[in-house]
Order: sequence, then structure tokens, then C-alpha cells
Amino acid sequence: MQDKDIDIKTTGSDDEQEIDLLELARKLWAEKRTIIKWAVIAAVAGIIIAFSIPKEYTTTIKLAPEAREGGGAASNLGALAAMAGINANMGGGKDAVSPTLYPDIVSSIPFAVELFDVPVTISKSEQKTTVRQYLTDDISSPWWSYITSLPSKAIGGVMSVFKSSESEDGEPTEINTFKLTPEENGIVGALASRVSVDVDGKTSIISISVTMQDPLVSALLADTVAERLKDYVVQYRTNKARSDLEYTQKLTDEARDDYYTAQQNYASYMDQNHGVIRHSIRNEEERLQNEMQLAFNLYNNTAQQLQMAKAKVQEITPVYTVVQPATVPLTSSKPSKMLIIVGCIFLAVVAACAWILFGKDLVAAFKKENTDSESQK
Repeated sequence: MQDKDIDIKTTGSDDEQEIDLLELARKLWAEKRTIIKWAVIAAVAGIIIAFSIPKEYTTTIKLAPEAREGGGAASNLGALAAMAGINANMGGGKDAVSPTLYPDIVSSIPFAVELFDVPVTISKSEQKTTVRQYLTDDISSPWWSYITSLPSKAIGGVMSVFKSSESEDGEPTEINTFKLTPEENGIVGALASRVSVDVDGKTSIISISVTMQDPLVSALLADTVAERLKDYVVQYRTNKARSDLEYTQKLTDEARDDYYTAQQNYASYMDQNHGVIRHSIRNEEERLQNEMQLAFNLYNNTAQQLQMAKAKVQEITPVYTVVQPATVPLTSSKPSKMLIIVGCIFLAVVAACAWILFGKDLVAAFKKENTDSESQK
């Protein structure tokens, strides 16, 4: 008997739950016009928002670094690591910059500051400008950003009045990366948000993406970022070898000058003492000849070391294959107008349902409490 009572109660609670769900569905269906109105209003708002946001164009360049050969157990371990999604050659050597550091390099302040004076061309007007001027003067914002930025612009205008006397000296000074101005810091932040680097852990493919409101500016800057990044890595990896090359070149030049001097001294002495047969003359002749031979041997050795140093620089210089070059994008990458509109409609429908199911009852109960309290008074 107790088991039957339990089953009956459970069934009864399920029926009540089904009745409640059906009741909620009927309540929403009865207010379907309200939901449709909210959805239509949200759709109109979504269209306004979607078409108010400026278009952005993204250019992506893909680079493939040189493959480092390995054999035996090392190559087998590298293959197993690649199957697990880990690239064993990401470090590239004890003096190499790991590709995992490329995003940090590109987003760093010194790298961003070097992009300020990069020349670019605006596609619509064919106007030539720099990245700094473009980000300062030619980037447009949604209409509501002008309203939200009014307080900060007003404060900035007041502050500029007091600082005008200090800035009359006029000509822009060299950028100090240790202490950036607010304007320079804003441009660095804009570049950090618009320039990105991604490294595939399995294939080591380096993807450089630049997003700008002008497609031609996006392509030009992406190509420049790729070249600057390659130059940075090459300079870092070959720094020690180039330092050795410079030192070897200096030694070679000194050895060559010493050899030419010794050769000239020997030739001059022989011209002055031609035909003279004396032991002292022969001793001096032998000494000068030995000095010339030693100088030649030293010059010959340093010249060989110089060629080896040049070969070393060439050997460790990394080579990047451009898998996907920079091209001017034809279609915008964002904003996604359809996604914005659908998102606005979805939020409006959810808000309308919440208002119909809960909001109306809460407001009615609140009003009733206020009315009862006033009547009691």
C-alpha cells in the first residue's frame, strides 16, 4: 500500500509539472503579439547597429619557417611529439627565437613604435599617409561613440588650454619608448588589437593578420609586419655570428696591412742593397723575408677564417617560405551584420518572454502592495 501511495504522488507531481509547462506555453501564446513586437523592434535596432559599425578588412599572411633536419632517435621523438600536437623543433636552436614568442614580439612597444612611420595608401582617395596618421585621423567609429566620448573630449579640451603654452615649442620629438605620450600609447594599443600573430603548434605555420578599415592599408601593413618580423628574427639569430664576422674582418684587415707593410719593407731593402755581398746585409734580408712570410701566413689564416665566418652567417640565417602572400581583401571580415541582427532578436524574444511570465506578475504584485499600504494609512 505504501508503494502504491508513493507512485500515485509521484504521478500527481508530474501531472502538475506538465500542467504548469502547458500553462506557461498558453500564456506565451496568448501574448504572441507582444513577443513579435519586441522582436520587430529588436530587428530594427539590430539593423541600425549593424550598419552603424564601420567595416573592417583583414589581411592574412602565412609563413613557413625552414625545417631543421634531425636523425635517429631525435627524429622519431619529433614524429611522436607531432602526433601529440607538440612541435619538438619550436625552439629552433639555442640561439633562436622560439616561434611561440612571435606574438609577444609583434605586440611589444618597440615593435609597434617602429610601425608608426610605415607609409600606406588609402584605397578610396589614393592619399599617401603613415600608419600613425591613419590611425589618428582616418579611423571612423559608430555614431554612439561620439556621444559617449563627449565628456572625455571636453576634459581634454580644457586640459589642452592649460598645456598649450608648454607645447608651443612645436616640432615633434623622437618617440621615447620608455615614456610614451597618451596619444602614442593609444596608437600602440590600437596596433596591438589590430595586428595579431598565431603559430600553429603542429605545422609551425606562422599566420600574421592585420585588420584595418581600409583594405589596401591592411594589405600594406601586413606585408610590412611580416618583413619586420623576419628581419627581427634574422638579426637575433645571426647577432653572435655577425659579431664574430666583424671581429674576423677587423683582424683580416690588420693582417693584410701588416703583410703589405712587411712586403714593402723587404722590397725597399732589397732595392737599396742590390748586389751588395755582406753578412750583415744578408742577415737583415733574411729577417725581413721571415717577417714578410709570417705576415703572409697570418693574413692567409685570417682570410680563411673570414670566409668561414661569412659561411657561418649564411648557414644560420633563417629562411621563410611565404605560403600565403599579402593580397588586398575584397570582402569585409567584420562586422557580421546577420549575427548582430539575429542576436538582437534572440535577446528581445528572451526578454519579452521573461516579462510576460514573470515581469508582469512582479509589477502587479508590487503595485498591489503599494495600494494596500496606502489604503491602510
